[in-house]
Amino acid sequence: MVSEELAIVSSRVMSTRTDSHAPAVRGTTVSFGAHFAASDQFDAIFKEGMGLVERTAAYLDGAGRKEARELRGPVAVLYATESMRLTTRLLELASWLMIRRALKEGEITTEEARVKRGRVKLRGPGRPAHIRGFTDLPATLRQLIDASYALSDRIFQLDRAIEVVPEKAPAIDNPVGAQVSRLEEAFGKPHRRSVGR
Repeated sequence: MVSEELAIVSSRVMSTRTDSHAPAVRGTTVSFGAHFAASDQFDAIFKEGMGLVERTAAYLDGAGRKEARELRGPVAVLYATESMRLTTRLLELASWLMIRRALKEGEITTEEARVKRGRVKLRGPGRPAHIRGFTDLPATLRQLIDASYALSDRIFQLDRAIEVVPEKAPAIDNPVGAQVSRLEEAFGKPHRRSVGR
């Protein structure tokens, strides 16, 4: 069952330690990713995401299963399709959150995080309005789908802002030096040719 995968993810999370007091990253350049992962904001979105995974697993294994048996025709097919999509979406989001937390806790390196992140397929913004017949689905399933899209949008935006490998971020330690370098590139070469004449 797809809900069993969510239950497994949820139990793994509960069996591991959550430490919101990870040491701050030191240095002159602090990447957004390092700062975000060590922040209370990350802890909040991690708890929200894993809580959504747990609620979805409980629903699909409990009340959702009963509701699905009562559906007929196209709505029954829609329920099966959208519950599978919901599960897939949440598994991808949970994977992203667990990779970020493992990096924060020092359990994996930035390179390992980059490789693992490459296997996660985050989708761009989506809306329940895109689902034909959405309003015919049971109310709880609709609420879970809504919440999953909202979480997906936030994580998608965060993922775009985070540099998994800080070393690859552009060097901005000395903005004046960068401007001087640009000026030298623009005006220095013609000047050197005139000197060598």
